[in-house]
Amino acid sequence: MRKPIQTSDPLLRLQASITARDDRLLGWLYDHGVFTTDQIAAALFPSLDFTQRRLRRLTTLRAVDRFRPNRADGGSYPYHYVLDQLGYDHVHAQRGLGRPRRDQARRRKQSLTRRPDLPHLLGGNQVFIDLSAHARTHTDGDLVRWQPASAYHEPGVLYRKGGNPQIIIGGPTGFPRPDGAGVWTERGRSVPFFLEYDTSGERLDVLIDKIAKYDRLFAMSTWAWPVLFHLPSARREANLHHRIAGIDLHTVFATTTAELRGALAASPADQVWQRADSSGRHRLIDLPYTDTDHDDEFPTHTAPDQDGRAA
Repeated sequence: MRKPIQTSDPLLRLQASITARDDRLLGWLYDHGVFTTDQIAAALFPSLDFTQRRLRRLTTLRAVDRFRPNRADGGSYPYHYVLDQLGYDHVHAQRGLGRPRRDQARRRKQSLTRRPDLPHLLGGNQVFIDLSAHARTHTDGDLVRWQPASAYHEPGVLYRKGGNPQIIIGGPTGFPRPDGAGVWTERGRSVPFFLEYDTSGERLDVLIDKIAKYDRLFAMSTWAWPVLFHLPSARREANLHHRIAGIDLHTVFATTTAELRGALAASPADQVWQRADSSGRHRLIDLPYTDTDHDDEFPTHTAPDQDGRAA
C-alpha cells in the first residue's frame, strides 16, 4: 500500500485530499459566493450527515470557511459556507488565474456577512441548486452551465454579432442584469435561460421595467433566451401577468412561484412555468428560444416551436 503524500505546502496538501465533488463545490463557491449546508447537501451529496462530515474536513483544510447569520427574532440561521483562502488558491490554480490576493477570502466573507440582500442571493442560488439536485436524481437531465449575475455586469456582454451596436454601450435606459443564467439539458435537448429571482421586496413596476429591458435587448438582437421570473406567491404572479396582459413582447417570459413549487414538491425542471402568451404551464426544457450560437454549441437540441412543442 502506498503511503500518503507528505508535504509542507498547504495547497498541495489540499489538492491531494479533495475529490471531484469537492472541486465542483469550490468552483461554485468561487462563482456564486455562498451556500447553506442544506443547499450543498441537496446538490452534491447523498445525505446531510455525509455533507456535514465532508464540510468539516474541508474547513479543517482551510478550503472553506463558514458563518451563521443571526435571526432578528433570536437564534441563528444554519451554517453558510464560503471559500477560505486556500480554496481561492486552489480555484485560481485550476483555472490558470494566477495567485489571488492574500486577503481575498477575508474581504469576500466580510462582504457577504454584511450584505443586506443575502437572502436574495441565497434564493437565486437555490433555483440552480434545485436544478442540480434534480439532475443528481434524474439521469436524463443536467445543469450544464450556471453563470452568476456578475457574468453580465460588464458593458457589451450581451452583444452578439449582427445586433444593434447600442447594446455595447448600454443605451439611454440600459439593459437587464439577470440574477443568473444557465443551460438545462434533457434527453438530447437543451434550453438556455436567464433567471430573475423575486422576493416581493420591489414594486411590480420594477419587475415590469426589467421585462421591458429584456424586450428592448431582444428587439435589438439576433437571439432571445427565455427569462424566468421566480416569484414568492400566486397572488404576485397573477398581478404581474395582469399588468403585462396585451403587451406585445419579444421576450419569452415565464413565471413560477415558491408557493406552487412547495405545494407540488416540484423542481424548476418540472411543469411549473407559466408563459405570458399561453394558458397552462410548461416544463423548462419546452420553453422556446432563438440562438444559433447556442445551437452550434449544443447540436443535439431539437428546438421547440412557438407553442412549446418539439419540432
